[in-house]
Amino acid sequence: MNKLHMIAKGVAPILAALLMTACAAPEFKQPAIEVPTAFKESQAPAEVKTAADGSTWKQAQPAEAQPRGEWWLAFNDPALNELINEATRANANLAVAAARVKQARAIAGIAEADRIPQVGVNAGAQRLRQSPTEAGLPAGTPVDPAKVFNASLTASYEVDLFGRVSSNVAAARGDAASVEANYRSVLLAVQADVAQTYFRLRSTDAELETLNRTVQTREENVKVNQRRFDLGDIGEFDLSRAKTELATARAEAIGLQRQRVTTEHALAVLLGKPAASYTAGNSPLLDGTLLPVIPAGLPSTLLERRPDVAAAQRAMEAANARIGVARSAMFPSLVLNANAGGVSGNTVADVFKWSSRSWLLGAALSMPLIDGGRNRANITRSEAALEESVGTYRQSVLTAFAEVEDNLAGLRILAGQTAQIEDAVVSARRSADLAQKLYTAGRSSYLDLLDAQRNLATVERNAVQLRGNRAITTVALIRALGGGWGDAPPTTLAQK
Repeated sequence: MNKLHMIAKGVAPILAALLMTACAAPEFKQPAIEVPTAFKESQAPAEVKTAADGSTWKQAQPAEAQPRGEWWLAFNDPALNELINEATRANANLAVAAARVKQARAIAGIAEADRIPQVGVNAGAQRLRQSPTEAGLPAGTPVDPAKVFNASLTASYEVDLFGRVSSNVAAARGDAASVEANYRSVLLAVQADVAQTYFRLRSTDAELETLNRTVQTREENVKVNQRRFDLGDIGEFDLSRAKTELATARAEAIGLQRQRVTTEHALAVLLGKPAASYTAGNSPLLDGTLLPVIPAGLPSTLLERRPDVAAAQRAMEAANARIGVARSAMFPSLVLNANAGGVSGNTVADVFKWSSRSWLLGAALSMPLIDGGRNRANITRSEAALEESVGTYRQSVLTAFAEVEDNLAGLRILAGQTAQIEDAVVSARRSADLAQKLYTAGRSSYLDLLDAQRNLATVERNAVQLRGNRAITTVALIRALGGGWGDAPPTTLAQK
């Protein structure tokens, strides 16, 4: 017997360890992902040679002194700062995301509660009358009604033999962390959308300003041609052409107003306001507006900054923990129960007397024997869910890298376009000025003047549009980098 006892004593821990290994969640392993050592577009030259005089065009210096959590401060625009702060407080989608965080945290708290004993209290009173048969008396024997008072404390506790509780807690924590990361992703999206819509609105204002100058020029042309027609210097053809160009320019300005109104309404929605109650002031995006240069950093740090990648990572960890929950269902569960209190048939006060005491201690061990393959199928489902989350994570990483490369390339190409269009604006203005002088002196036709003015209007609008695209793409790069650059501190969840 002693030998058998010693053998059992030595084998028991081994069997317990084997059972624990069989049902616990597998060790989480980070999926292997090829991470480039540097962004391809970050290797491109920072300066672009102009075609006119060989000089160089260079962007403003990086705004490294600004707090990296509040990336919009790098634009040095008080109006933008106020809009983003307002959207952070009132945006409806952000409120929805914050509510989901509260739900996920509460669910995690529910899972955590299984770690500790559950204690409750019971109290009650009964008045009953048994039949003679129930009381063990002959039939027809009178039985008086009786009163029963009781009060007790109850406790129950599930012993985490095979990791069901701990795996469930890990899964709930992973879900909560994933939802919080999704909140930060929504927060970043709202902030970036506000900034891009704001710059789109300012770009439209600048384009309208350019069109209004074109309309003024066309109006002056009509006046001049009307006087010359009245004097007999020109025919009706030139006057009709001038009026046509004026009407066309006015129509373009009216059409651009529609674009501005739509953009203004979109900004109102982002700010959590009815479109009818919000009016954005006129604020053209000027040529002198300096945009920050955003250093891309290393691709490896992108995986730490992007909230959508972090959300996919946490979801993957939660799916891994759920495999442990599914496996534990195939093994015994042990629940301990305790009940202590008093029972009296006289008065409530008697319930608390020592002579009325009652107690119960128990343990219940349960294990499935035949479940039709339910638990095995649940394990397979959990493992497939992990495979799905791994695929989602990898796709998030690839998308993140691509978005950074896209916007780095976009800024590089826009920089080259801007350098060329600036030369084109200078040349077009000079051409329009010369054409006006030649036409006034009677040395060229109105068609020559009109062609030069059309060219100037087109080039100036292109310059304004490029200016807006550069601002919007800069915001898009910041968003692709996870709302900052370098080692940005984590975003604090807004209080709702």
